[in-house]
Amino acid sequence: MFSKNLKYYRLKKGMTKKELANRVDISSMAISNYENGKRKPDMELMKKIAAVLGVRVSDFLTVRNEKLVFCHGEFRKNSSLSIAQQEYVKESVEEYFNRFMTIVEILGGDVLPDAPSVSILPLTGNIEQDGRSLRKHLSLALDGPISNLIEILENKGILIYVCKIDNDKFSGMSGTVNGRPYIVINENMSPERNRSTIVHELSHLMFKWPDDMIDSKTEELATAISGAFLFPKTDAIRELGIHRTVIAKDMSLVAQEYGISMYMLVKRAKLSGIITVSLEKEFYICAAKAGWKKNEPSRIEKEVPSLFEQLVYRAINENDISMQRGAELLKIPYDEVVSRCCFSEVQ
Repeated sequence: MFSKNLKYYRLKKGMTKKELANRVDISSMAISNYENGKRKPDMELMKKIAAVLGVRVSDFLTVRNEKLVFCHGEFRKNSSLSIAQQEYVKESVEEYFNRFMTIVEILGGDVLPDAPSVSILPLTGNIEQDGRSLRKHLSLALDGPISNLIEILENKGILIYVCKIDNDKFSGMSGTVNGRPYIVINENMSPERNRSTIVHELSHLMFKWPDDMIDSKTEELATAISGAFLFPKTDAIRELGIHRTVIAKDMSLVAQEYGISMYMLVKRAKLSGIITVSLEKEFYICAAKAGWKKNEPSRIEKEVPSLFEQLVYRAINENDISMQRGAELLKIPYDEVVSRCCFSEVQ
């Protein structure tokens, strides 16, 4: 589908319609018509557009699955993302899951487990209870650290996409594709922030949110549930003790064990009654001076989705697709696919 592909690659390049039009010496209206599917350029013009955007003509001609129905979550009303960046995130999601669902269709839909039902959990007003409710809904232990969250969710049929976007104000988004929940995270975020964002978006997906709840309250509550999910009060008291008079370095080991930031750990300690408000504020002041507000040191390995890659290599090895097709779906060099598919001869 040329129109969708053109829009995706233009937004990925960070170009406006006018900028692209000027570079290829046509009108902005012509670009609009191409992206709306009203017109299609001839091959010579398509080559010029491809050269400006740094892609191949074949990238424009990639077939899109028109049976996919996307329901994207809303961006916050006060989002710092421009309209173009918001469009880019949505177009990136659709482009990625078009490739993802292509391989699912080739292998058969049963390669994906049934995902948990969305918009089903009631909000109780008690964040500890809501955190437990979310764990239970996902068939997880009600307490204890959760390692490799992305792998767990993929194995439960929840799709994860890591978006490459040059904006540190964007943490994540969620929605559904053909009714299946997906979560988007920012590649540039720390592993701890990505984990908290994933659970924040899980909360948006799985709970029934009142239509009349204001955005700021919704975001505040989703963030609080994320904290209770990742570091339950029972764990906080067991790991940190009933009462603390100082923020000590041993607490960072607990943060590492639970895959959370020290900011989240301290907030949870205060909400659990382990530390006082004044001690919490003292930590925030010290952390801000150390530059942690934007760049807190990461203590865990970055988690990445692997399901799409696994399915593609499975299809290659079962001769359902060629290595070249696999390279196209994964958007990696052919030689890299070959190296990952073939065992070296045992000496």
